[in-house]
Amino acid sequence: MIYKYLTGILTLILALNLLFSCNNKLSVQTMQYATIGQKLYVQHCQNCHGAKGEGLGKLYPPLTDQKFLEENRDKLACIVKNGMAGEIVVNGEKFNQAMPGVPSLTNIDVAYVLTYITTYFGNSTTHFTQEEVIQMLKDCR
Repeated sequence: MIYKYLTGILTLILALNLLFSCNNKLSVQTMQYATIGQKLYVQHCQNCHGAKGEGLGKLYPPLTDQKFLEENRDKLACIVKNGMAGEIVVNGEKFNQAMPGVPSLTNIDVAYVLTYITTYFGNSTTHFTQEEVIQMLKDCR
């Protein structure tokens, strides 16, 4: 039991160190959110968007377009939770494949995933708060 606990803590410390060793502008809370978000990303998003957020050809868009992430920050929670359909432009490329949402994610889970995506793939230095996600989800169309 203690071995599993220590292994988990060491893994978390190593993940934080590897994930953010080059970015000393992140707060501890942002790093914690991103680390938890990485696990959720692997479970729910990586199949389509890739391990490095590179997307899958013309089928699934990359998550590395910093401009897209910044300009659509207020819509990202809705996309993750509810999915989306219709054409979007990411990195100058058009994509028109429907994306299923992940309605099973809690508000805090959505904040974790979005923090991971925007810090790791989009070079953001801030995290999404649960309150911010709640407000975004209220505003979904």
